[in-house]
Amino acid sequence: MAAREGSDEAYVVGLCDRILGESALTQHRFEWLLGDAGSGGRRVRLPVDAYWPGHRLVVEYREPQHDRPMPHFDKPDRLTVSGVHRGEQRALYDARRDERVPAHGLRLVVVRPADLDADGRGRLRRNEEADLAALQRILAPESDEDPVTDDVPYPAGQPPVRRPAG
Repeated sequence: MAAREGSDEAYVVGLCDRILGESALTQHRFEWLLGDAGSGGRRVRLPVDAYWPGHRLVVEYREPQHDRPMPHFDKPDRLTVSGVHRGEQRALYDARRDERVPAHGLRLVVVRPADLDADGRGRLRRNEEADLAALQRILAPESDEDPVTDDVPYPAGQPPVRRPAG
């Protein structure tokens, strides 16, 4: 976990903690969010990046490998328990989170590098002032008239994320 502490994900979750006034449960696993069955039939609980029980909110920080092929992360020569390579499994599991989290009465917010101050490769510049302002808009409670933003191409099977206007 030490490598995760300095990650962009940890940075984003830390900023969300400040905005929400509550510490997230990081890498939280719900009993109803399960991966595909392995050869022995066992299904692992899938983690979410951050969960704030008091806000009934889950935040997923989706780095570039969630939206485009990256052989280093995808491992195209090795199949997973799902029978597909890691990149395809990641898309399947992201879609599962996108469906199951709201189905259990929780709000899901997906944050991507493009939502914050990031370079062209998707690395955050860690401009706290700008990133806090962006996250405050993203985390604001939704109204009934929120538009769906589609400025980021979503992989097949993944719905766009509803975000507050602003």
